[in-house]
Amino acid sequence: MVDAAPLAMPGTVEQVVVGGVTLSLAPPAWRWSLRASDADGLAGATGLTLPRRIGETVAGVAMLGPDEWYAVLAKDRVLPDGAGAPVSIVDVSSRAVGVVIEGKGALGLLTAGCPLDLARWPVGRSSRTVFETVEIILWREAERRWRVEVWRSFAPWLWAALTGGVYTKLP
Repeated sequence: MVDAAPLAMPGTVEQVVVGGVTLSLAPPAWRWSLRASDADGLAGATGLTLPRRIGETVAGVAMLGPDEWYAVLAKDRVLPDGAGAPVSIVDVSSRAVGVVIEGKGALGLLTAGCPLDLARWPVGRSSRTVFETVEIILWREAERRWRVEVWRSFAPWLWAALTGGVYTKLP
């Protein structure tokens, strides 16, 4: 696994406060793309407790579709490769960067560029969506705390948009 923060956005700081919203790079973590038609088989192969409803998260694992999960796990948690089981367990740690957005204005900042009705999301909700035209995985970790997972190649644009773009100048 590669620590994403220094590679993703050279020259950026790891935390910025803009208009009462704190944006920070998420700590380094393992990221896994998990696929299986049988959730029980995948849970057995990985040792993870998997959410069973699309949009739900459990212990760092988000269910994105009927046979797709995305896991963000601590650096010391490595998953087996699933050899011999009808599952796909792929380390995508080098592909994505995590950004944490928190504070009173976090919802407004995200709503400015995301087409979903985020105000109705309960804590623990997750989804693959877009911020403007960039695909992200978004989940609500707490009432005023959100996590955005974005592909590394789009991370500098997203960081710039969130920290100094038009979205930070909204009322």
